[in-house]
Amino acid sequence: MSNNAYVRDFPILNQMMNGKPIVYLDNGATTQKPDSVVRAICGYYGGCNANPHRGAYELSIKATSVYESARDKVAKFIGADNSCEIIFTKNATESLNLVAYSYGFNNISAGDEIVLTILEHHSNLVPWQQIAKAKGAVLKYIYLNEDGNLNYEDIDNKITEKTKIVAVVHVSNVFGLINDVKKVADKAHSVGAVLVVDGSQSAGHRPIDVKALGADFFAFSGHKMLAPMGIGVLYGRKTLLEDMPPFLTGGDMIEYVEEQTTTFAELPNKFEAGTQNVGGAAGLSAAIDYIESVGFDESERIEKELIAYALPKLRELPYIELYGCDSKFNNKTGIITFNVKDVHPHDVATILDAEGVAIRAGHHCAQPLHRYLGVNATCRASFYLYNSIDDVDRLIEGLRKVRKVMHLDA
Repeated sequence: MSNNAYVRDFPILNQMMNGKPIVYLDNGATTQKPDSVVRAICGYYGGCNANPHRGAYELSIKATSVYESARDKVAKFIGADNSCEIIFTKNATESLNLVAYSYGFNNISAGDEIVLTILEHHSNLVPWQQIAKAKGAVLKYIYLNEDGNLNYEDIDNKITEKTKIVAVVHVSNVFGLINDVKKVADKAHSVGAVLVVDGSQSAGHRPIDVKALGADFFAFSGHKMLAPMGIGVLYGRKTLLEDMPPFLTGGDMIEYVEEQTTTFAELPNKFEAGTQNVGGAAGLSAAIDYIESVGFDESERIEKELIAYALPKLRELPYIELYGCDSKFNNKTGIITFNVKDVHPHDVATILDAEGVAIRAGHHCAQPLHRYLGVNATCRASFYLYNSIDDVDRLIEGLRKVRKVMHLDA
């Protein structure tokens, strides 16, 4: 059982996996949910479930209040000027696709440049590939220094007067390294380009101020920050969102519909077609409350303490290869990516699973980065505020067993 005090708030972490206490180290993929979030979701469905915005009866009015209160809370959480700049989606992937197909498709022409980093998750890469192909644009990549950080000279070289969109991940889901988004934003804005930030691995882990970052668009998923699956957020600057056509069309995003023409609703409704995930919004609101009750200073302290303890332990094992772990701790979140020599990552994950330790194995939806590194797949242990030193010890013990199970050590 973990000795972290917060673990008591997470029912699933007090269960057993393969007959052993669970050590959950796949927080980069999704986080577990505290009791307060589960109660908020159940409270919505059990107490005021109705379609928001559409009914003049009490349940619908309450549902609308839950939904719009969550929007207000998200706006404050990330430093947006106005809650109308907050668009609810089902995840960061949908948020980034919304930007690509609504803003990108209508503002990119043949010969324009779209600049990405090689660190990008497929969700902030594949949509831009599709836009570049459809519009005849040029797709360019910013590459890395040896320590895994962005090469800022490359940023200066790749972002030119032809650049219209720059897309950058705030925190790499493979390395856990924090990019200097403001520096990228300043360069992008100096040539009139728009900056799109994937904040999936930063929101919920560190304070976010979208204006201070210089983000024109900022996307994240609730499920990576203690909220339920199926609720995501897109922040966009109001002036940009107002000029963008809707991504999806249908109910609740219209003003008037006639037989041949339609006029669309004001922000944010214009981008929220159909019945929305109000229960998910209630859960996201409760997740923000929980995160703020813990405090970012405390959650960052826990993550830094864990990687400061784990990395020397991993380096003591001569068969462990680390990636993106040479940078200073003040530039790294709680993600450690590694391989066990001569053992496929999927085998490593399967053997650790038998020991009750859950990690991620594969390309982490970042195949171009793995090709750049010269590996097909890696293992990833990602920590969050409910993990502990005991969890790290269980991981290290499990990795020693990996070599024995594969008959690589005597």
